[in-house]
Amino acid sequence: MSLFTNKTLMITGGTGSFGNAVLRRFLSTDIGEIRVFSRDEKKQDDMRHEYQLNYPEFSDKIRFYIGDVRSLQSCKDAMHGVDYVFHAAALKQVPSCEFFPMEAVRTNIIGTDNVLTAAIEEGVESVICLSTDKAAYPVNAMGTSKAMEEKVAVAKSRSSGKTKICCTRYGNVMCSRGSVIPLWIDQIKSGKPITVTEPSMTRFIMSLDEAVELVLFAFEHGENGDILVQKAPACTIQTLVEATCELFGGNKEDIKVIGIRHGEKMFETLLTTEECVNAIDMGDFYRVPADKRSLNYDKYFDEGCDKLAHISEFDSNNTKLLSLEETKAKIASLPNIKELFAKEK
Repeated sequence: MSLFTNKTLMITGGTGSFGNAVLRRFLSTDIGEIRVFSRDEKKQDDMRHEYQLNYPEFSDKIRFYIGDVRSLQSCKDAMHGVDYVFHAAALKQVPSCEFFPMEAVRTNIIGTDNVLTAAIEEGVESVICLSTDKAAYPVNAMGTSKAMEEKVAVAKSRSSGKTKICCTRYGNVMCSRGSVIPLWIDQIKSGKPITVTEPSMTRFIMSLDEAVELVLFAFEHGENGDILVQKAPACTIQTLVEATCELFGGNKEDIKVIGIRHGEKMFETLLTTEECVNAIDMGDFYRVPADKRSLNYDKYFDEGCDKLAHISEFDSNNTKLLSLEETKAKIASLPNIKELFAKEK
C-alpha cells in the first residue's frame, strides 16, 4: 500500500457498497485520509457510527462531505487537497433510468464531467471512474449514460495535465446494494415466490473485492485515458438462482419467471469487437488505450484497419460459464454471505 502512504483518497458515492469495500480495505493501512463524498446525510451518519463502533482506532481517518456530483462547486469544495479519486457515484438501476433518463444524464454524464473538471483544477494525481458492462453496445438509458461517462473521461484525459484519468468496466457485483442475490435470499426466507426475469440470460459476476482489485489495478497500471476490464466469468440466471436456492434452502419449484424488465439484454458485453482490435492482454485484465488520433478527418481516407473481420467481442456468452457448483462456491465465498451463515449457526 506504499502508493497510498499518507495520501488523501476521495470516494464519490462513498456510502455505497463499493465505498464500504474500499474503506474496509484501506482503513487499517497507512493511508492518510479517506473522504466519503455523497448527498445522503442519513447514510453518512449511519456509516460514521458503524466505523466508530467497529474501527475505533482508525475511524478518525474518515472525513464525510455532503455534496452532489451534479454540482461542480461542491465537487471542488470537497476535492481541495485530495491526491486520488475513485468516482463511484452513479444512478445504476436499469428500470429507474429508463423512466427518468435525464436524471441518469445529470448524475452519470454531467456529474462525471464535474468530478473530472474539479480534479484537474485541484491538481489531483489520479481519478478512476467506475463503469459497467452495460456501457458496451448499450440498449438502455443507464448503459447509454455510462457509455457517455466513458467518452467524457477519455475526452478529458486528452487535456488533463498531471491528472491521470482511467475507467474500469465490470459486470454484476454480487450482493451489492440493489442486486438480485439479497432479493432472492429475502424471498426464500419469507416463503415468497423466487422471481427470475429470464433463466437463459447470462451475466458476468464478480465480488466487491474483485471490483476493488480492478480499480487498484487501473490505479497502478492504467495510463491516461485507458479503459481497464477484468476477465470475469459468467453464468446463466438459472444457474445463479439455483445456486442461491441450494445455499439458503430455497425450493426450486418456487422459482417464478416474470419476464425481461425494461432495458434488459439477454447477455452483456465487456469488450466490443471494435475495442478488441486495440485491447492489450495483461493476464487477468484487458487494457483499452485511448484513441489518440486528432480531428484531422483527411487521414481516414488513406489509413484503415483490416483486423475487425477476424475479431469477436468479449461477452457473457463466450467467457467461462460457471457450473452450478462453481457458482455456489463463488457466492459462499462472499464476506457478507459468510457473515449471514455465521449468524444462522
